[in-house]
This record gives sequence, C-alpha cells and structure tokens, in this order.
Amino acid sequence: MSTTFDFSPLFRSSIGFDRMLNALESASRVESFDNWPPYDIAKTGEDDYRLTLAVAGFSQDELTITQERNMLLVSGQKTGQADAEYLHRGIAGRSFQRRFELADHMRVDGANLVNGLLTIDLKREIPEEMKPRRIEIATSEALPKVETKQIETEKQAA
Repeated sequence: MSTTFDFSPLFRSSIGFDRMLNALESASRVESFDNWPPYDIAKTGEDDYRLTLAVAGFSQDELTITQERNMLLVSGQKTGQADAEYLHRGIAGRSFQRRFELADHMRVDGANLVNGLLTIDLKREIPEEMKPRRIEIATSEALPKVETKQIETEKQAA
C-alpha cells in the first residue's frame, strides 16, 4: 500500500520553504532506482559529515566527484575492460552515477580512496552574517521622552 502526501496547501502559506517542500515531495515518490554502489553517511562532528562509498575495482582516475550548488555527484567510469572469458563475474565493474542532495552551506572538505572505499568529507560552513548574534538592549535613558496628551471630557448632568 502506497501513501502519497499532497504538499500543495503548504505552498500557499509558506514563503521561502519551497526547496524543502520540493525535497519532501520528491522523497515521498516511490521510484525504482539502482542502489549501487552501497554507501554510508556518518555524522563525525557538529557540522562535519563523512560519506563512504564502496567502489571496489575502481581506480582514482576512474572516479569523478563534482559539487554544483546543493548537489554532490559521484560517478565512476571503467576505462579498460579485460578480454578474458569469465566463468563467473561477481565483482561489479559497471559504470555508476550517484547524486546526493546537500543542505545549504555544505562544502566538500576532501576525498580519499583507500582499499576500495571512497571517503568524502563534508563540512557545513554557515556564513558569519547568518550566524545568531546577540542584540544589545538600550536603556530607557537613551530614548527621548514622548509627551502624552490627556483628553478631557465634559460631564453632563442627567
């Protein structure tokens, strides 16, 4: 049984959340997709993440990592295929392309390939102008005094 959510009422009453709502809407759609190569996502610090992909059989020259705005694209393309006749082929050597949606202000801090594991370190760097800041509260002595006028009413005898 599949459940679909309609996020259109939220579009009418929210401003600036359209990316988040689009991400929720696309995540709720059931799509058949290739889940190779397998990967892990780990949080290594308050603003640090590590993405690890199992890319056994790929060399450093056959892998490409590209970051465009809020999208991380990891792809692998095998260059040379052996002309051997395989009796059994269990090691996947097919080309792949993996996309990861990144939050705002995420950047790739580095990548490393060791023992068939491609490790990509990600870091969230919030710009200084977007970080919370404390606002000083002025004292009442600094504000000019405002005169208040009192409205007088006449009393009428009944």
